[in-house]
Amino acid sequence: MVDAATKQTLAAIPLLRVNAGPRSGDGWRARYKEELLSLIQYVKTNKENDNDWFKLESSKDGTKWFGKCWIVVDLLKYEFDIEFDIPVTYPKTAPEIAIPSLDGKTAKMYRGGKICLTDHFKPLWARNVPHFGIAHAMALGLGPWLAVEIPDMVRKGIVTHKESQGEKKDDATTE
Repeated sequence: MVDAATKQTLAAIPLLRVNAGPRSGDGWRARYKEELLSLIQYVKTNKENDNDWFKLESSKDGTKWFGKCWIVVDLLKYEFDIEFDIPVTYPKTAPEIAIPSLDGKTAKMYRGGKICLTDHFKPLWARNVPHFGIAHAMALGLGPWLAVEIPDMVRKGIVTHKESQGEKKDDATTE
């Protein structure tokens, strides 16, 4: 069952057509181009809706991604570095998004700070291969994970705001 907000988010992200992974040569270059166009559209839509919550960059070949994501909890901005590699079996296998600074801080995370998407996101991804891409992983994977886990970790004191520790930078730290 998909709620109205999720349907609206999905409608704003272009579906991909090229079924190619990092080892597919020209096919991967076409897929990478589609990925970038899809991400650009998703970010544009987010900014228009005042919902800007991440920045991503990739390696030249598009196989390594890194950036920042953030969430506001109790009017304080918590920002985290994110990273992921494109799996060799992509797009059949979804990328495993990691937030290294939160490694070991919650049960909903694997070694290396990889967020747990097994129960909810990965079955959805599997049903939508090859149409889902990185923008979908951000919107339907990382976004909901942040919305549930970070406020909980803040309430438990696992994640604290750096400004409350005497620093001026908007950021987060883990205990």
